[in-house]
Amino acid sequence: MLLPSRLLQARRRANHKRSLAGFSLIELLIVIAIILIILGVALPKLTKSRTFAQEMAAQKAISTLHTAQTQYYSQYGAYATSLTQLGPPTNGAPGANGAELIDRDLAGGEKGGFKFTLQQTSTGYAVSAVPLQFGTSGSHTYFSDQSMATHQHSGPEPATANDPLMGESQQQQQNQGGK
Repeated sequence: MLLPSRLLQARRRANHKRSLAGFSLIELLIVIAIILIILGVALPKLTKSRTFAQEMAAQKAISTLHTAQTQYYSQYGAYATSLTQLGPPTNGAPGANGAELIDRDLAGGEKGGFKFTLQQTSTGYAVSAVPLQFGTSGSHTYFSDQSMATHQHSGPEPATANDPLMGESQQQQQNQGGK
């Protein structure tokens, strides 16, 4: 039988070995739970920031299309009727069917989670930008024409000239229309 002092020493050695062994299962579960809580708080903000960044990129792409249309009109005397006319040529030097004024992705109609369309109108052209997955890649749709004013719609339906201008609420637009 061990003496009480030897028994205490044996317990101390066993506790010392256990403390050197690593983390207990409970400690690891607590750390994982804390990480999951942090992710739960941060992930929605990250998703919202990503959506906002994609919408800003879509607005910038519309601005780029306006600049490209202005240059195209200056060079060829008419507005381009399709995005491919503004994009890189399929072969050879730049020309009316491939003016090389925008990049290949935008000329293909999809960039940064948005689908872009360019249509000829009786007064010039119209540009539309719609998220590929509404709510994920964007929560607004955009419309613009040769006036270069961009209209924004807060639903999955494509924006039109009747939607409020960017930075304006529907109420502000109605007030201005009534004056």
